[in-house]
Amino acid sequence: MCQGGRLVGAVLALLSSVLWGSGDFLGGSLSRRAHPVAVMGAAQGLAALGLLAIAVASGSLGATGYLPWAIASGAVGVVALGSFYSALADGTMGVVAPIASTGVALPVVVGLVRGDRPSPAQAVGIAAAVVGVVLATNPGRDVHPDDRHPLRPLLLAGLAGAGFGTGLVLVAGGARHSVVMTLLVMRVVNALTSTALLATVLRSAPRPKGRELAPLALIGGTDAAANGLYALATRTTLLSVAAVLASLYPAVTALLARRFHAERLRPVQAAGVLTILAGVVLIAAG
Repeated sequence: MCQGGRLVGAVLALLSSVLWGSGDFLGGSLSRRAHPVAVMGAAQGLAALGLLAIAVASGSLGATGYLPWAIASGAVGVVALGSFYSALADGTMGVVAPIASTGVALPVVVGLVRGDRPSPAQAVGIAAAVVGVVLATNPGRDVHPDDRHPLRPLLLAGLAGAGFGTGLVLVAGGARHSVVMTLLVMRVVNALTSTALLATVLRSAPRPKGRELAPLALIGGTDAAANGLYALATRTTLLSVAAVLASLYPAVTALLARRFHAERLRPVQAAGVLTILAGVVLIAAG
């Protein structure tokens, strides 16, 4: 794996963080008006339509080997993304997002077990990023004022983190066979499962309005693009490095929440964000 390829992979993973952070902010905001499962299903369904067109145009429909990875990732994603949107809707985004990103520990461990050998600077950078995430998760009393169960969004965020970490490993596995088809099947599984839930146990759940079609398409598009960039990054750089860089989206979500929802981070959380950024610099320098 050449140095230039690793640098490209790092840049792709960082871009995926920007897209994930932006999409998560939009998804969490919309989930305060409609049920998170309804938001997730609609957004993923729209993303699946776009990915189907890409798969046909690129001739990816004949790919093999990706299917078990994609199905497993889609199933895990239903739980992870549904929990995450619920946590974002009920809690403080600047706290919930970093908690969910702690799931990065799983692909880092998997990458090291498989033989990833980051340089010393990258190893320090990975450690700094993980420490930064822990600091940023320090919630104190910063929960959504209307939430009667302040621990609920934190527990949901933890569940989402476990799912996201598992999904990062599964996406990397599917990407070795076909990036496009892995992403497509993931979204089909997600959309079908969400539709089934809405038709059975969530029949009275509020749905997004017709005027919210554009935000839903943007949520699905940014999520699919972020997954695609991450999948490509795992093919050109170490899994442990790509996973950490792709999991820096809490900073984006927190900044957007501060700008549009007037959320405030406490000093320890701000220190966490700065530590994460320092880790990024070290990883890139390595």
